[in-house]
Amino acid sequence: MQQAQPVKAIAPLRTSLIRAGLALAVIACGLSLRWYGFPLGLPAFVVKYGGSLLWATMVFLLVGVLLPRLSRTQIAAIAMAIAVMVEFSRLVHMPWLDAFRLTAAGALLLGRIFSLWNLAAYAIGIAFGVWIDRLAGMRRVD
Repeated sequence: MQQAQPVKAIAPLRTSLIRAGLALAVIACGLSLRWYGFPLGLPAFVVKYGGSLLWATMVFLLVGVLLPRLSRTQIAAIAMAIAVMVEFSRLVHMPWLDAFRLTAAGALLLGRIFSLWNLAAYAIGIAFGVWIDRLAGMRRVD
């Protein structure tokens, strides 16, 4: 009698679904921080860099959704590369890109002002993503 092999096929799907759910929760937290942080009296530092931290956590989780078979270290490296590219892209000024950055979506996705401090926030956010990924019990499937 032959055993079914859906375990390996389902595991990456399950991992991606869990990470997608975590990413949605992180997005909700990030938007809440941006919209309600100042009205709640949170310091500007917390609102700005907390948002950057959560943005990088979201990037880590979304990379994990798209590439569920990679190790956390590989996902973290890709997420950090994306974060660095996005941060340095703020030094590039083209009319269409600057126009997009002036929209709410552009500001949330790409940001507006270059800051090396954001890179530190991104690194912490990706480490946070690794931690919550581990807490959620995701395992690499070979």
